[in-house]
Amino acid sequence: MRAVARIGAAAAALAVVGGAVYAVPHLRGGGGGAKPATEQRLGAKPTGAAPAPAGTPFTLVATGDIIPYPSIIQRAADDAEGTGRAHDFRKILAGVKPLISAADLAICHHEIPYGRPGGPYTGYPAFKAPHELADGLKDAGYDSCSTGSNHTLDDGYDGLVRTLDHLDRVGIKHVGSGRSADEAKAPALVRAGGARIAQLDYTYGTNGIPIPAGKPWSVNLIDEARIIADARAARAAGANVVVLSVHWGTEWQTAPDQQQRELAQALTASRGADGLPDIDLILGTHNHVPQPYEKINGTWVVFGMGDQVASFYEAEKARGNMSSIPRFTFSPAKDRPGRWEVVKAEYLTQYSDMTPPFRVVCTSCAAGDDTLSAADKSRYAAVDRQITAAVASRGAHAQGLEHATR
Repeated sequence: MRAVARIGAAAAALAVVGGAVYAVPHLRGGGGGAKPATEQRLGAKPTGAAPAPAGTPFTLVATGDIIPYPSIIQRAADDAEGTGRAHDFRKILAGVKPLISAADLAICHHEIPYGRPGGPYTGYPAFKAPHELADGLKDAGYDSCSTGSNHTLDDGYDGLVRTLDHLDRVGIKHVGSGRSADEAKAPALVRAGGARIAQLDYTYGTNGIPIPAGKPWSVNLIDEARIIADARAARAAGANVVVLSVHWGTEWQTAPDQQQRELAQALTASRGADGLPDIDLILGTHNHVPQPYEKINGTWVVFGMGDQVASFYEAEKARGNMSSIPRFTFSPAKDRPGRWEVVKAEYLTQYSDMTPPFRVVCTSCAAGDDTLSAADKSRYAAVDRQITAAVASRGAHAQGLEHATR
């Protein structure tokens, strides 16, 4: 694992943004593989005389809440037989691995904490999952995960630490919770297409579980002023793209609620001293069901992707097994040096199929999959239509969003 890159204290520790002074955020996250390359530090200057590369387009994909209920944990245990592992999540995610691994930058939402090795592993209302989930996420191709949620503290501060330790172990960056004040205020940072991308993450709350005494920084809570300040600080320190992950909204509701609408409006309207947006993309989680996409003030907002890995058996909660996969292509902005902009907005659909063996499948890819039966293709097409209805319910198709099939 590479050492965590950080802004040194000898570097400019404060950034002046729009007349206000903000602490420049430290970098965070563990190491990683070749996709994407990590940036040494925000604000680092080239050492040679050659100009920095102009950059090339890159793709960003994201997925919704990963919630291993007991049935999923048992499936991972069954899949691990003969592998020497206690749990193996690779087969569960194999159906969407081609989409995730093909992206230049892939972001997950890590909803729950890891329990102690050997368990017990538990489901709702206080989740504890096996740490082998981190290995499955790495195998699928994820580069960074948001970790701030209403379940972050389900196993207390120790569970929070175990989760981040194992994400570090496999080389997945993380943001939204922290083991120190410095880590908590730092964006996750990756590099793709020559761009430096900072990911921020905040949650509406922790299900009434108190923030650990003496550790007020352990979970990032939604605060409009703080989000804007953190985005501006990341931008001032050298980020070309700022992506906001946010855990918000009303569970089981397709339409965004008042908090989502008002916060999205305020955050997308926020501009720095240069008049340019502070935030380039908003990715929502928490709602369990697919929610709409909408371009607000020129910025794409995914109100809610839905759960990527879930297992709802009740008929009235079947939508909880459906989710969308946003895919955005960023390219250098010709008229705004140092900025990247979305030049293509797409989505795919996916489904936690509980038909044994449990697997996550790309439902919008199903029509072209010759290994599927006609019955499965028909079933997945119906799921795809239902997710699409939610995604497009606020006019995203008219705003340029495309429905991808591969």
